[in-house]
Amino acid sequence: MKTIFLSLTLLCITTISFAQNKNAKASIEVDGVCMMCKNRIEKASLKTKGVKSAVWNVESHELKLIFDENKTDLTTIQKNIAAVGHDTQKLKATDEAYDSVHPCCKYREDAVVEEHK
Repeated sequence: MKTIFLSLTLLCITTISFAQNKNAKASIEVDGVCMMCKNRIEKASLKTKGVKSAVWNVESHELKLIFDENKTDLTTIQKNIAAVGHDTQKLKATDEAYDSVHPCCKYREDAVVEEHK
Protein backbone atom coordinates (compact mmCIF):
# COMPACT_ATOMS: atom_id res chain seq x y z
CA MET A 1 0.00 0.00 0.00
CA LYS A 2 2.84 2.41 0.83
CA THR A 3 4.44 1.59 -2.52
CA ILE A 4 1.27 2.46 -4.44
CA PHE A 5 0.83 5.72 -2.51
CA LEU A 6 4.47 6.65 -3.06
CA SER A 7 4.22 5.83 -6.79
CA LEU A 8 1.09 7.95 -7.21
CA THR A 9 2.67 10.86 -5.33
CA LEU A 10 5.79 10.67 -7.50
CA LEU A 11 3.66 10.50 -10.66
CA CYS A 12 1.72 13.61 -9.61
CA ILE A 13 4.88 15.58 -8.85
CA THR A 14 6.41 14.57 -12.20
CA THR A 15 3.25 15.53 -14.11
CA ILE A 16 3.06 18.93 -12.44
CA SER A 17 6.70 19.73 -13.15
CA PHE A 18 6.36 18.84 -16.85
CA ALA A 19 3.06 20.68 -17.20
CA GLN A 20 4.56 24.10 -16.45
CA ASN A 21 3.74 26.63 -19.09
CA LYS A 22 6.85 27.72 -20.98
CA ASN A 23 4.93 30.13 -23.18
CA ALA A 24 5.12 33.80 -22.42
CA LYS A 25 2.84 36.52 -23.69
CA ALA A 26 4.18 39.97 -24.42
CA SER A 27 3.20 43.13 -26.19
CA ILE A 28 5.65 45.61 -27.72
CA GLU A 29 5.36 48.71 -29.84
CA VAL A 30 6.73 48.47 -33.39
CA ASP A 31 6.74 51.34 -35.91
CA GLY A 32 5.11 50.84 -39.29
CA VAL A 33 2.28 52.25 -41.40
CA CYS A 34 0.67 49.68 -43.68
CA MET A 35 -0.22 46.08 -44.43
CA MET A 36 3.19 45.49 -46.05
CA CYS A 37 4.76 46.56 -42.76
CA LYS A 38 2.41 44.19 -40.91
CA ASN A 39 3.50 41.29 -43.09
CA ARG A 40 7.20 42.13 -42.70
CA ILE A 41 6.99 42.59 -38.90
CA GLU A 42 5.01 39.40 -38.31
CA LYS A 43 7.23 37.36 -40.63
CA ALA A 44 10.42 38.58 -38.90
CA SER A 45 8.91 37.72 -35.53
CA LEU A 46 7.74 34.26 -36.57
CA LYS A 47 11.13 33.43 -38.07
CA THR A 48 12.58 33.77 -34.58
CA LYS A 49 12.96 30.30 -33.09
CA GLY A 50 10.43 29.88 -30.29
CA VAL A 51 7.89 32.46 -31.45
CA LYS A 52 4.51 30.78 -31.78
CA SER A 53 2.28 33.74 -32.56
CA ALA A 54 2.85 37.30 -33.73
CA VAL A 55 0.04 39.72 -34.57
CA TRP A 56 0.77 43.39 -35.30
CA ASN A 57 -1.99 46.01 -35.30
CA VAL A 58 -1.56 48.70 -37.96
CA GLU A 59 -3.47 51.37 -36.04
CA SER A 60 -2.06 50.89 -32.55
CA HIS A 61 1.42 49.68 -33.63
CA GLU A 62 1.13 46.97 -30.97
CA LEU A 63 2.74 43.59 -31.63
CA LYS A 64 1.24 40.82 -29.53
CA LEU A 65 3.53 37.83 -29.11
CA ILE A 66 3.38 34.32 -27.72
CA PHE A 67 6.80 32.69 -27.45
CA ASP A 68 8.67 29.94 -25.65
CA GLU A 69 10.86 31.56 -23.01
CA ASN A 70 13.22 28.58 -23.10
CA LYS A 71 14.04 29.25 -26.77
CA THR A 72 14.02 33.05 -27.17
CA ASP A 73 13.46 36.38 -25.47
CA LEU A 74 12.07 39.81 -26.32
CA THR A 75 15.49 41.25 -27.13
CA THR A 76 16.13 38.60 -29.79
CA ILE A 77 12.70 39.13 -31.32
CA GLN A 78 13.23 42.90 -31.40
CA LYS A 79 16.65 42.46 -33.05
CA ASN A 80 15.03 40.43 -35.84
CA ILE A 81 12.33 43.07 -36.33
CA ALA A 82 14.92 45.87 -36.44
CA ALA A 83 16.94 43.84 -38.96
CA VAL A 84 14.06 44.08 -41.45
CA GLY A 85 13.79 47.87 -41.01
CA HIS A 86 11.31 48.52 -38.21
CA ASP A 87 11.97 50.38 -34.97
CA THR A 88 10.80 48.86 -31.69
CA GLN A 89 10.51 50.29 -28.19
CA LYS A 90 14.10 49.39 -27.35
CA LEU A 91 15.87 49.01 -30.69
CA LYS A 92 16.12 51.31 -33.68
CA ALA A 93 16.61 49.80 -37.12
CA THR A 94 19.86 50.67 -38.85
CA ASP A 95 19.68 53.19 -41.69
CA GLU A 96 20.55 50.40 -44.14
CA ALA A 97 17.70 48.21 -42.88
CA TYR A 98 15.26 51.13 -42.90
CA ASP A 99 16.30 52.11 -46.44
CA SER A 100 15.51 48.57 -47.60
CA VAL A 101 11.77 48.88 -46.87
CA HIS A 102 9.33 49.83 -49.64
CA PRO A 103 8.93 53.61 -50.18
CA CYS A 104 5.32 53.51 -48.91
CA CYS A 105 6.58 51.98 -45.63
CA LYS A 106 8.90 54.86 -44.67
CA TYR A 107 7.28 55.41 -41.27
CA ARG A 108 9.94 57.93 -40.19
CA GLU A 109 8.78 60.38 -42.87
CA ASP A 110 5.85 62.61 -41.90
CA ALA A 111 4.43 62.74 -45.45
CA VAL A 112 4.20 58.94 -45.62
CA VAL A 113 2.56 58.74 -42.20
CA GLU A 114 -0.02 61.34 -43.27
CA GLU A 115 -0.82 59.38 -46.44
CA HIS A 116 -1.70 56.33 -44.37
CA LYS A 117 -4.11 58.07 -41.99
